[in-house]
Amino acid sequence: MVYYLIVDLKKCVEVVMTKDLTNSQIDRQNILNNSYAIGEIEKACNIEGILFEDKITFTKEQVAQFYEIDIRTLERYLEVYSDEFKANGYDILKGKRLKAFIKIYNTKVTDIHVGDLANSIPSLAIFDFRAFLNIGMLLVESEKAKVIRKNILDIVIDTINIKTGGATKYINQRDEDFLNSWFDEENYRREFTDALNNYIAMGNIKYAIYTDKIYESIFREKATEYRSILKLEKKDKTRDTFYSEVLDLIASYETGLAEVIAKKYFELRRKLTSYEADEVFNDFEKQSLYKPLINKVRIKMASRDFAFRDALHEKLQNYITPLETNEYERFLGEKSEDLKDRLEEAKDVLERLKERE
Repeated sequence: MVYYLIVDLKKCVEVVMTKDLTNSQIDRQNILNNSYAIGEIEKACNIEGILFEDKITFTKEQVAQFYEIDIRTLERYLEVYSDEFKANGYDILKGKRLKAFIKIYNTKVTDIHVGDLANSIPSLAIFDFRAFLNIGMLLVESEKAKVIRKNILDIVIDTINIKTGGATKYINQRDEDFLNSWFDEENYRREFTDALNNYIAMGNIKYAIYTDKIYESIFREKATEYRSILKLEKKDKTRDTFYSEVLDLIASYETGLAEVIAKKYFELRRKLTSYEADEVFNDFEKQSLYKPLINKVRIKMASRDFAFRDALHEKLQNYITPLETNEYERFLGEKSEDLKDRLEEAKDVLERLKERE
């Protein structure tokens, strides 16, 4: 099967060189949780196994034979990475499930068949396709595994680009919650800028300064740093690339800050100096109610950008976790749509409401 990539060669080479699946559990899990990529990898590999419980499965002997390694080498990996393999489709069959598997196995001849199974065995380890790939991501002794790792990375890039039309920069806009958050933040932004304008005695630079303070408080980056990491062009608007949760928290900051700035203004009965405004902001960001929300937003932003945009926020590196399967469904699945489609839907709704008035 020939697999065509729509991304440029330089991009592919950069990703392959920077991602080492043998050393990064996060990179491995991000691929294994991406059901869309797994489906494409399975088609591209086209490796025959045993169809059991609606999944392609393999025994330890089959896995070892395919990767051309000694069974003892495989067992060492199973011992070291036991929890990871169990979470990704490695299973021990016993009882009725074992008997059902043996019956299917002994009547099925495959390209990696290694002999019949005895009905008397008490248990049997099997790998589904995800666990089979998991092994390949880790094996350093196998040349076949090296080839598979290279092709896995290529296919993952291709799958995400196909799903997003190559626009991973705006993958955040495929979330069905994005548009509402975007509109809400626009309204709260207006409250915030009005407060800066009416209650702080500074020039127009104050808008950029206090916007950066909000960004740094939430995700430790100024706007220029964030734009550099995402490689945004001059025409790209920063807020248009934020995930809905980031927009929601920024909106919360903006409306909260607008309120405390106004309160301080009426206490002093004059506009705040830059020093007084900084003091108000420093007190505001220390509020404990924001801590769990900030932690959640940092995890989502750092993890999603790492998986979807191949963008590393170094100041949030400790917050990166593998994306769950539902995250891929949220941004790549049937419910996800391009922003232009959502805007068209919103336009239709507004027109219908207008007709009712």
